[in-house]
Amino acid sequence: MKQLLEITNLSVEFASKQGALKAIEDVSLTIGEGETVCLVGESGSGKSVTSKSVMRLIDYENGKIAGGSIWLDGDDLTRLPQKELRALRGKKMAMVFQEPMAAFDPVFTVGIQIMEVIIQHKQGNRQQAWERAVHLLQRVGIPEPEIRMKQYPGEMSGGMLQRAMIAMALACGPQLLIADEPTTALDVTIQAQILHLLQELKAEFNMSILLITHDMGIAAEMADRIIVMYAGQVVEQATVQQLFTKPHHPYTRGLLRSITTMESDRSSRLFSIEGTIPPLSDLPAGCRFHPRCPYATERCEQESPLLQLVNERLTACWHAEELVQREEWQPQAGTQEAPVIAQSNSDAATTSHPDALREQRSARETLFEVQGLSKFYPIGKGKLHRSKAAIRAVEDVSFHIKKGETFGLVGESGSGKSTLGRVLLQLERATEGSVRFDGQDLAKLSTKELRAARRDMQVIFQDPYGSVNSRWRVGDIIGEPFDIHHTLSQAEKREKVEELLELVGLSRSSYDRFPHEFSGGQRQRIGIARAIALQPQFILADEAVSALDVSVQAQIINLMQDLQKKLGLTYLFIAHGLNIVRHISDRIGVMYLGKLVEIAPSEELFLHPAHPYTKGLLSSIPSPDPTRKREWLAIQGEIPSPANPPSGCRFHTRCPAATARCREEQPELTQIRDEHWTACHYPL
Repeated sequence: MKQLLEITNLSVEFASKQGALKAIEDVSLTIGEGETVCLVGESGSGKSVTSKSVMRLIDYENGKIAGGSIWLDGDDLTRLPQKELRALRGKKMAMVFQEPMAAFDPVFTVGIQIMEVIIQHKQGNRQQAWERAVHLLQRVGIPEPEIRMKQYPGEMSGGMLQRAMIAMALACGPQLLIADEPTTALDVTIQAQILHLLQELKAEFNMSILLITHDMGIAAEMADRIIVMYAGQVVEQATVQQLFTKPHHPYTRGLLRSITTMESDRSSRLFSIEGTIPPLSDLPAGCRFHPRCPYATERCEQESPLLQLVNERLTACWHAEELVQREEWQPQAGTQEAPVIAQSNSDAATTSHPDALREQRSARETLFEVQGLSKFYPIGKGKLHRSKAAIRAVEDVSFHIKKGETFGLVGESGSGKSTLGRVLLQLERATEGSVRFDGQDLAKLSTKELRAARRDMQVIFQDPYGSVNSRWRVGDIIGEPFDIHHTLSQAEKREKVEELLELVGLSRSSYDRFPHEFSGGQRQRIGIARAIALQPQFILADEAVSALDVSVQAQIINLMQDLQKKLGLTYLFIAHGLNIVRHISDRIGVMYLGKLVEIAPSEELFLHPAHPYTKGLLSSIPSPDPTRKREWLAIQGEIPSPANPPSGCRFHTRCPAATARCREEQPELTQIRDEHWTACHYPL
């Protein structure tokens, strides 16, 4: 196979107040023509810096290439001036970024921005550029491309904009497409469509793809070869089959064991790699992974291992040959560890007996009782706008949450999950219906009574960076609820906050530090400590682990389950990572366009989905097993606008089994099995 991209001993530095920080060091990799290579590793491992170095975008970010070479089809990219590089970007190499909104200029239409690439590289006049752009938008699966050409980025959904960005990247037929986490911000259904599209386009345009991801399921599905990075260095390089069959580096093995699959044992704790990736300013001596490695020796602490050939793949570990011979080394995705908080005998018994588990669930008292809940947002409320149009974010939703259980809520973006959560906590008032919390109708409480009730209802937010005040010290962030609801002396407050820090796995010394001194996973622990400060009964976890790496995700899920057992917490767990929801939830509700379409016990929902939408969601999950190709049942199209929902069953516009009855008659949520409800005229 002819090599298209060759990176040899690449090092990149960034200027900072502490001096030059080496972001990547001695990185070597190749990509052949028509090959897909995946870069994997936790945040901070150097994946994006490597990809931006190929495009030489680091030049605009205070970075420079400190050593090594990058050859693309005969051109040495490290030596070319920016003027010549601009001629190559888009024509020979192109990039699809993680955040589509940031890649488009909001003041120009999508069509003009795609045409600009074609005209800039002298691939045609304005008329030819228009025709080419329309063809590309159609090719990437955007309906009515002529209309979309005239739309601005803000008028498109995330999935549609990601497709438009792929169309722009393909405008001049590049040989190399770099895709940096192209599906991280997307729903599992849109993710499946985008990955399927990339595979089709790769074959059609005979491209090579450098795909950056932290999702090992995506890597298993897309890659020919996988390169694992840690703390700015390559630690393993292998074919997809080699890597998933028998990883040779302890870090790679840890990543694979951190994956939660549909077969993972729900009664045990998730595996996670202890600790966090080191900062560039404080890299350890020797092997950079040794502080987190259970197999580290004195040699690992002192000498940095070279990337060398072991069993027909490259790995940077002093003990790789010996470790892979061990019986326990064979990786099993989602391999569990012994629980920190032991189950009681009754818990252990119910895990293996579904009937006993059902009885235990039904014996629990109800904490939340939701009846006919709706939340509409009027469109055009001014004096000149008398329209009764409204965004129907949540419509006629009824369900209950028992004390001590975790109720999972899944569905695509725009399905109303977060709105439902906010209305439950009375952060927004319901348009119709009632919410009873521990027997009280929350809508009928006075402001003072509602404030008192809020002590028992807390939130863990999605973004660990935006949900805490960056100017406050950690002690003040966690201690604020005490200032509002209690009268404590400074010493009493400090003692309580330090106890909370220990409870969530942080040191007492964190009290006087600022949020920017912590990693994303540690910040989420700070958010959890604040949420449990007043010993609430209920916590809404709104996409609480979506922004985290797979290993950190596992740490936070384990912590949440430990705290639930210790403090008797009840959770509403909103997420789009379905395997994680399955692991943590007792029951799961599936939302689509403002309505609950299915409710069932966790295992029952995954084994016997009754609604076509649920089945489509489950089939969209990438499998972390390269030998097992998933059954392709991806849901086509995107979720309709809640301002103008379809008549009848709201899913009928995307359902492969829809009939005339589905288009005309709205199905009611009906019980089909014990504890299993679905809103479908023809349940599966």
